[in-house]
Amino acid sequence: MERNEILEKMQVLFRETLGNDTLVLTEETTADDVEEWTSLTHVQLITNVENTFHIKFSVREIMGWQNVGEIIDSIERKL
Repeated sequence: MERNEILEKMQVLFRETLGNDTLVLTEETTADDVEEWTSLTHVQLITNVENTFHIKFSVREIMGWQNVGEIIDSIERKL
């Protein structure tokens, strides 16, 4: 799967999970950039990403993410 395809799927997931149909993700997007992205919704996002891509993240991976691009890096390594 191409990196841009992953980002497109992530955007759909984020929009659905955060209830924001106008959200536009980039690889540089961080939780600070998105009002609805709280600690609680972060857990929901991780779960939805794992279920969508049929992968599991380690706590170490999750704690190391600084932006959407780093989440995509982790997804690519597992696909």
